[in-house]
Amino acid sequence: MPTNAETYYAENAAAMKPVRDAVPALVTGFKGLHGAAFAADSLDVKTKELIAVAIGLHIKCENCIYAHVKAAVKHGATRDEVLSASGVAVLMGGGPVYTYLPRIIEALDALET
Repeated sequence: MPTNAETYYAENAAAMKPVRDAVPALVTGFKGLHGAAFAADSLDVKTKELIAVAIGLHIKCENCIYAHVKAAVKHGATRDEVLSASGVAVLMGGGPVYTYLPRIIEALDALET
Protein backbone atom coordinates (compact mmCIF):
# COMPACT_ATOMS: atom_id res chain seq x y z
CA MET A 1 0.00 0.00 0.00
CA PRO A 2 1.44 3.40 -0.96
CA THR A 3 2.19 6.00 1.68
CA ASN A 4 0.40 9.35 1.75
CA ALA A 5 3.52 10.94 0.29
CA GLU A 6 3.69 8.48 -2.60
CA THR A 7 0.02 9.07 -3.36
CA TYR A 8 0.51 12.84 -3.23
CA TYR A 9 3.49 12.71 -5.60
CA ALA A 10 1.61 10.44 -8.02
CA GLU A 11 -1.78 12.17 -8.00
CA ASN A 12 -1.58 15.80 -6.89
CA ALA A 13 -1.10 17.41 -10.30
CA ALA A 14 -4.19 15.63 -11.65
CA ALA A 15 -6.15 16.38 -8.47
CA MET A 16 -5.47 20.10 -8.90
CA LYS A 17 -6.69 20.22 -12.51
CA PRO A 18 -10.32 20.92 -11.55
CA VAL A 19 -9.07 23.82 -9.42
CA ARG A 20 -7.02 25.19 -12.31
CA ASP A 21 -10.10 24.90 -14.55
CA ALA A 22 -12.54 26.40 -12.01
CA VAL A 23 -10.52 29.38 -10.80
CA PRO A 24 -7.75 30.09 -13.29
CA ALA A 25 -7.22 33.69 -12.17
CA LEU A 26 -6.74 32.58 -8.57
CA VAL A 27 -4.24 29.92 -9.65
CA THR A 28 -2.35 32.43 -11.80
CA GLY A 29 -2.24 34.91 -8.92
CA PHE A 30 -1.02 32.28 -6.48
CA LYS A 31 1.67 31.14 -8.93
CA GLY A 32 2.85 34.75 -9.19
CA LEU A 33 3.03 35.10 -5.40
CA HIS A 34 4.80 31.74 -5.13
CA GLY A 35 7.32 32.74 -7.79
CA ALA A 36 8.05 36.04 -6.09
CA ALA A 37 8.41 34.49 -2.65
CA PHE A 38 10.74 31.75 -3.84
CA ALA A 39 12.93 33.87 -6.11
CA ALA A 40 16.57 33.79 -5.04
CA ASP A 41 17.54 37.00 -3.32
CA SER A 42 19.32 37.45 0.01
CA LEU A 43 18.17 33.87 0.76
CA ASP A 44 18.76 31.07 -1.69
CA VAL A 45 15.87 28.88 -2.83
CA LYS A 46 17.03 25.88 -0.78
CA THR A 47 16.92 27.93 2.41
CA LYS A 48 13.48 29.27 1.55
CA GLU A 49 12.22 25.74 0.90
CA LEU A 50 13.60 24.57 4.25
CA ILE A 51 11.71 27.43 5.90
CA ALA A 52 8.58 26.33 4.03
CA VAL A 53 9.09 22.73 5.20
CA ALA A 54 9.24 23.94 8.80
CA ILE A 55 6.16 26.13 8.39
CA GLY A 56 4.23 23.37 6.62
CA LEU A 57 5.08 21.01 9.45
CA HIS A 58 4.22 23.62 12.08
CA ILE A 59 0.76 24.24 10.61
CA LYS A 60 0.28 20.49 10.07
CA CYS A 61 -0.40 20.77 6.33
CA GLU A 62 0.43 17.40 4.75
CA ASN A 63 0.31 18.69 1.17
CA CYS A 64 2.61 21.59 2.14
CA ILE A 65 5.01 19.16 3.77
CA TYR A 66 5.14 16.90 0.72
CA ALA A 67 5.47 19.76 -1.77
CA HIS A 68 8.18 21.64 0.10
CA VAL A 69 10.24 18.60 1.08
CA LYS A 70 10.33 17.69 -2.61
CA ALA A 71 11.27 21.25 -3.60
CA ALA A 72 13.91 21.50 -0.87
CA VAL A 73 15.53 18.27 -2.04
CA LYS A 74 15.31 19.45 -5.67
CA HIS A 75 17.23 22.58 -4.65
CA GLY A 76 19.97 20.63 -2.90
CA ALA A 77 18.74 20.09 0.66
CA THR A 78 19.96 16.91 2.27
CA ARG A 79 17.89 14.58 4.43
CA ASP A 80 19.73 15.91 7.47
CA GLU A 81 18.95 19.52 6.55
CA VAL A 82 15.25 18.74 6.10
CA LEU A 83 15.21 16.95 9.46
CA SER A 84 17.07 19.83 11.12
CA ALA A 85 14.52 22.36 9.83
CA SER A 86 11.80 20.01 11.04
CA GLY A 87 13.37 19.98 14.49
CA VAL A 88 13.00 23.75 14.69
CA ALA A 89 9.31 23.40 13.82
CA VAL A 90 8.88 20.84 16.60
CA LEU A 91 10.60 23.17 19.06
CA MET A 92 8.23 25.99 18.15
CA GLY A 93 5.08 23.85 17.96
CA GLY A 94 5.57 21.11 20.52
CA GLY A 95 3.80 17.77 20.66
CA PRO A 96 1.14 18.36 17.98
CA VAL A 97 3.87 19.19 15.45
CA TYR A 98 5.98 16.27 16.64
CA THR A 99 3.16 13.91 15.65
CA TYR A 100 3.50 15.06 12.01
CA LEU A 101 7.19 14.12 11.75
CA PRO A 102 6.28 10.80 10.10
CA ARG A 103 5.04 12.84 7.10
CA ILE A 104 8.54 14.29 6.73
CA ILE A 105 10.09 10.82 6.81
CA GLU A 106 7.47 9.52 4.34
CA ALA A 107 8.26 12.37 1.95
CA LEU A 108 12.01 11.83 2.15
CA ASP A 109 11.66 8.07 1.74
CA ALA A 110 9.31 8.44 -1.23
CA LEU A 111 11.78 10.75 -2.96
CA GLU A 112 14.66 8.32 -2.42
CA THR A 113 12.89 5.44 -4.15
